[in-house]
Amino acid sequence: MFGIGGGELVFIIFIALMLFGADKIPDIARTLGKGMAQLKNATNEIKSEITKSADSNDLDFNNLTNNFTKEIDSVKQGFNKMITDNSSEDMTGTKAIAEDVTSEIASVKQNLDDLTGPIKRQL
Repeated sequence: MFGIGGGELVFIIFIALMLFGADKIPDIARTLGKGMAQLKNATNEIKSEITKSADSNDLDFNNLTNNFTKEIDSVKQGFNKMITDNSSEDMTGTKAIAEDVTSEIASVKQNLDDLTGPIKRQL
């Protein structure tokens, strides 16, 4: 959870307990929970408004994202072809660059897929 270990989490809870006291912690947690619920509802409303607007303008998100995905795949194939064509040269730097580009392409593809899917929570 956010790169925080168990001991660090206990320390943060201890500091919060010292700052706010035992009687205010439940109120703070309740307020944070309500804020998170409102944020989730707002993002769902925004998503539904975007979807309604796209439907009223006859836009198809699946078609749009499929076109982006095809372009990303063609760029990826171009990079792979470039790398295999230059296999006689020193490829250590090129392979590292290719791995970076491949990971970036995968993350962009995932972000595009998330446009049409349900809102996912970050872990």
